[in-house]
Amino acid sequence: GSNTGAHFLLFARYCFLMGRIERYPCDISAGFLCMTWTGLYGVRETQNPCSSSPSWTPEAVLQLRVHRPPKSPLSGEGLRYPALIDSGAAVNLIDRALVEELGISTSPCVPSLRITAIDSQPIGEGYLRHQTELLGFQVGLFHHERLTFYVTSSPANPVILGFPWLRRHDPQISWLTGELTRWSPACLKNCLMNPVSRSSGTCSVEEVNTGAHVRLPQPYADFERVFSEERASRLPEHQVWDCAINLLPNTSLPKGWIYPLSLPESKAMEDYIEGALAAGHIRPSTSPAAAGFFFVEKKDGGLRPCIDYRGLNAITVRYPYPLPLVPAALEQLRGVRVFTKLDLRSAYNLVHIREGDEWKTAFHTTHGHYEYCVMPFGLINAPGVFQALINGVFRDLLGRGIIAYIDDILVYSTSMEDHIRQVREVLARLQRHHLFVKLEKCEFHRTTVTFLGYVISPRGVEMDTNKVRAVSEWPAPATIKELQRFLGFANFYRRFIRSYSSVAAPLTSLLRGKPKKLNWTDQARAAFQRLKDCFTMAPILCHPDPDRPFVVEVDASSSGLGVVLSQRHGDPGKVHPCAFYSRKLTTAEVNYDVGNRELLAIKAALEEWRHWLEGACHPFQVLTDHGNLEYLRGAKRLNPRQARWALFFTRFQFTVSYLPGSKNGKADALSRQSKGAGDLRQPELILPATALLAPVRWDLLGEIRWAPTSTLRPVAVLASGDAVGARGTQLGTPRYPPIRSAGQPPVLVALLGL
Repeated sequence: GSNTGAHFLLFARYCFLMGRIERYPCDISAGFLCMTWTGLYGVRETQNPCSSSPSWTPEAVLQLRVHRPPKSPLSGEGLRYPALIDSGAAVNLIDRALVEELGISTSPCVPSLRITAIDSQPIGEGYLRHQTELLGFQVGLFHHERLTFYVTSSPANPVILGFPWLRRHDPQISWLTGELTRWSPACLKNCLMNPVSRSSGTCSVEEVNTGAHVRLPQPYADFERVFSEERASRLPEHQVWDCAINLLPNTSLPKGWIYPLSLPESKAMEDYIEGALAAGHIRPSTSPAAAGFFFVEKKDGGLRPCIDYRGLNAITVRYPYPLPLVPAALEQLRGVRVFTKLDLRSAYNLVHIREGDEWKTAFHTTHGHYEYCVMPFGLINAPGVFQALINGVFRDLLGRGIIAYIDDILVYSTSMEDHIRQVREVLARLQRHHLFVKLEKCEFHRTTVTFLGYVISPRGVEMDTNKVRAVSEWPAPATIKELQRFLGFANFYRRFIRSYSSVAAPLTSLLRGKPKKLNWTDQARAAFQRLKDCFTMAPILCHPDPDRPFVVEVDASSSGLGVVLSQRHGDPGKVHPCAFYSRKLTTAEVNYDVGNRELLAIKAALEEWRHWLEGACHPFQVLTDHGNLEYLRGAKRLNPRQARWALFFTRFQFTVSYLPGSKNGKADALSRQSKGAGDLRQPELILPATALLAPVRWDLLGEIRWAPTSTLRPVAVLASGDAVGARGTQLGTPRYPPIRSAGQPPVLVALLGL
């Protein structure tokens, strides 16, 4: 706004035509008008809030924080007022008392506008006779705009944003979580890219867009050196994390090809060599080793230099440093509200090659023979070396507000105050270790961020829309390589796809036996299209909350098994998926009866999500469409396989409940494709009379008693009628003495396979 304009920080509740009121408490951030949705709380209304004299419970009152104009003697002091977003209001309104208090300039309305409530009764004096000047304000953390308000008497709601504002910006709001999830394309283009000037003198973080016009937010202005491109291009010093290249014994050095380059590529190569020599990243070499030099095209049409280190990698001793499991790391984001993404500049070039190993990185071009002094892209151990560096820098912060995957860093927090502190700590450590950040690829203080192919928000994790679009437009593969490329791409998102293993089975079967030619059948074509459709319908996976009980839905078909990890949210609790898992049955597992396949599905679920389910705060519930599994824990007799699984199950606290297949849709979809009713087999008993050996209790481990060898005696207990056979067997001395269950005869442990 102008120098005489007021700047607002707004916290709002919602008012609808039918009178529903909801409460949205928000974090306070200095700056402009700022609306933030951080949670949903139901409010009991006592009267229609759109009427001429609305009333409601105190819980519905939220706050409007106003910063006075600079000329005011109280400039910069934050004041709080109630505020309202009303989809039933035809205009945007501001209270007359607030206008007078802040000294906001107004002008007469010609003609005056009549204002009435939903019952057609006049509100206040019944007319809007004045409107304010354009006021600059900020909605959320980054949404900037200017707006004119009509002046009325509204002491209960000093500012009301009405339907014109909602229609103009078309925000998408999740009524389940009470969060603003997305702005309209017009807002993304105009409101988020043109922040208003700050005349109040207060500090407010600006939106940072990916592109050339990115500015460093004010809270981090003292870390400007971390974003310096010139400093990042300097030759780094030798450190403890220098990249070592150890070669396997009795191997031959690689002799790479000199690749022919086009005229644009030749010019790009000359520029690259000249710049790298000037920076000290490479130097002329007399090494007997050599690798080829070529270019690949970037997404923006530029050229990226690449070195063909396949020969060197084949004779290099592996450095087995583990990379983070990104899906597991993203499961820790429960309750997070704000994110910042940092991208390190020339990350690998910030690591020195171990002194004496530079000659092994040699490459040749049409203009000379060179070797690297810094770690280049393409070395097989480069990711592990750099991950070890990053983990060393942030070791005590990993999983406590930071996810670091090679050169991508995600900082997450539950409040803005904590977030700024955490980002400053990250930047301080980067500066201390001479690591630099590419500002144009950073995103600061976002409520939604794309990180490593996932879209992350307070609601949960979803697939990147660009990746979904790429899959939906993917042409049918014509070769084995094209099919492998598609399945590799799709497999990255399999945790979002219901029935992935079953849907993709006709496609994966085409690769069995390493065929040389693709046999594209009608079944494969249908599976290809169905898998593409699944991408467009994939749900948002909510962040697992260890304070809430989990629900595990399982199902197994004749070809595969599928399980769903879910939690209940809201009141009444609605089940929301946290993760999907499915796989095909092995050759041996296909022969299991229905009960054992269903039990196998439970075991697979507990193994896949053991880190959430083992030691959970609350016992979790397993839902199955096989009724006999309800009696699993009380079973007196189990076969050897079931007994082994039973010991594994004792590590978890859960109940098994029967859910008819017609209501177990998510897991059913995971384990089977659509089939006719005639294809379904009748349920079978999970505990057949055969192959039952001995009583087994769930507290079996607690009944094992160790004893000296002298106390053990030979055991031979197999008589006619036993499930294993009718012949007697002499077993010799077992490792354990016989186990006795309460009120039961001795049990032969060796026969149980334990």
